[in-house]
Amino acid sequence: MINGWSAPLLAGIQTLNQILTAGIAITAFSLFLYALSFNLRDRVARSFAIILLCVVVVFTAEALQDKSLTLDAIELFLRLQWFGIVFLPAAYLHLSDALLVTAGRPSRGRRRIAVRGMYVVSTFFLVLLAFGYLLGPMVPDGKPAPYLLRTIWTEIFTVFYISSMVWAGINFARAYSLMLTRSGRRRMLYLMAGATAPALGSYPYLLFGYSVAAEHQYLFWGVATIINLLVGALVILMAYSVAFFGVSWPDRVIKSRLFKWIMRGPVTASAALALMTVVRRGGDLLGSPYNAFVPFTMVATVLLLEHAITFAAPLWERLLFFGRDRTELVLLQNIEERLLTEGDLQQFLEAVLAAVRDHLRSPAAFVAALDDETLSPIVVAGNRTMLDQESLTEAMEKVNGETRREFQWGNFWVLPLYRRRLSDMDQDELPPLLGLLGVAKPENHKMETEQREALWLLAERAALALEDRQMQQRFFRSLADIQPQVEMIQRMRAAGRYDTRASLLVEPSLHEADLANWVKDALTHYWGGPKLTNNPLIKLQVVRDLAEKDDGNTANALRALLRSAVDQVKPRGDRKFTTEWILYNILEMKFIEGRKVRDVASRLAMSEADLYRKQRVAVEAVARAILEMEANLQDQ
Repeated sequence: MINGWSAPLLAGIQTLNQILTAGIAITAFSLFLYALSFNLRDRVARSFAIILLCVVVVFTAEALQDKSLTLDAIELFLRLQWFGIVFLPAAYLHLSDALLVTAGRPSRGRRRIAVRGMYVVSTFFLVLLAFGYLLGPMVPDGKPAPYLLRTIWTEIFTVFYISSMVWAGINFARAYSLMLTRSGRRRMLYLMAGATAPALGSYPYLLFGYSVAAEHQYLFWGVATIINLLVGALVILMAYSVAFFGVSWPDRVIKSRLFKWIMRGPVTASAALALMTVVRRGGDLLGSPYNAFVPFTMVATVLLLEHAITFAAPLWERLLFFGRDRTELVLLQNIEERLLTEGDLQQFLEAVLAAVRDHLRSPAAFVAALDDETLSPIVVAGNRTMLDQESLTEAMEKVNGETRREFQWGNFWVLPLYRRRLSDMDQDELPPLLGLLGVAKPENHKMETEQREALWLLAERAALALEDRQMQQRFFRSLADIQPQVEMIQRMRAAGRYDTRASLLVEPSLHEADLANWVKDALTHYWGGPKLTNNPLIKLQVVRDLAEKDDGNTANALRALLRSAVDQVKPRGDRKFTTEWILYNILEMKFIEGRKVRDVASRLAMSEADLYRKQRVAVEAVARAILEMEANLQDQ
């Protein structure tokens, strides 16, 4: 009776263990890709990526060991496991050294040499593995599974493995003691707890305990299953801790991004693999080696989980990651989803003008917006030549201060579009003018009362859109102004998790400063003004060197630097007004020649909103050129 149920139970535990092993390999590989994608520039993330790569090799080789394989294939996979095992000690010491450096204890040379020496020793053991000295022959009929016999070099490596892990653990404890912030100490604890999983779960203990395991197979496979569960969970915990190193994003962004990555990658792939394995093994038990439900199960699992993750993502972000800032973040999300972009505004105004033309049987209509005291058409419908023959400046002179009266301008009826009356505005005071709505008069047609009311109703819709446009433009300008400072504070805050001295007591480098903002201010006052003479760019070494050649005149030196940087943006050849010359022409016409925004936009045949976007790109190009000149000077 015992034999009747013990064999299926043991086979079930082995299958579960194999699924968990494959799941760990999938999770480690997915987290390895995450480290490569987001924070590989950080030394902690790089060393952690090496550990993950070792884990991928170990658990992939273990997951591929199946009874259906030949003995030669099983032996090959048993030896391939050690390609990851031999480099784990060096990778752990590398990680511990990176943590100490991040915590404010840089190496004076000894730790760096020790880390390199550990990689050399690991390479030596890899050579021994390749020539068959590190491990002995395989025992094919070993219980509870085939295993390799150990040699004297195996025991030497085991001592090396244990001593290296102890050394790395001491360094982890030193790094923890250096943490001054509560969040830094908490994440270091997570990292130390998670680091135990690959160290303890990757080593093949069957080399030393095969006799005990053969006598107690249920105990062996049960312990192996529990260890694999712990390894999978603790690897994710370790990745969570490392995800905060080397990035300046807010904590909620890091958590949400990692959670989505894990759900879409390891969870989805592991669930699909587990269900496929169960369906396939079920088919084997029923006498059908090939089961048509296997591919169907895989596709259905992936689609259903991806669908569920997409719908549940906003909910778990708000519940798990927004915290006390939920109100503000939800508001920002709603703004992002309902933002009236230039394209949306044009579509809405085109619909308004279509309704106007249809209602009055008009051949042409337009909406012109008032920006910086200049009036320019942003949407024109119908016969454009009718508008091109007129001057909008004359239309502005026709506005006599009445809020609800159309006036005649050439062949057009023109309606002034005003902002809605503000609560704190005097009732006798005229609201600010937003723009004009123009409608070409049909021949021999007089506007009826109902048509006039409908036209003004449509004009109010257009005014509402222009008002939202102005508000959003101010909002975007404010965001552009505060973005460099916010980025610098985020970088200092991120570094302050682990070393407050490095982030708060040291002046931010040129990379961390709002260089683009400084360049824009200097270009704005290119021919003189406080934004040029008091600009932080005068502290650059390249500016000081130019000033020494100009009798100490820093304003002229900064102007010369800006001119040189603008020239680097200039394409080769004679000046043209083509796409490749747009950035240079904006810099030359807007800042060097000092033309108005409207004139520049008209000359370059683009909207003012598009001009502002291209101007930002052009200023960033000048900033990069200045940054390169400063870096080249410091390298000399």
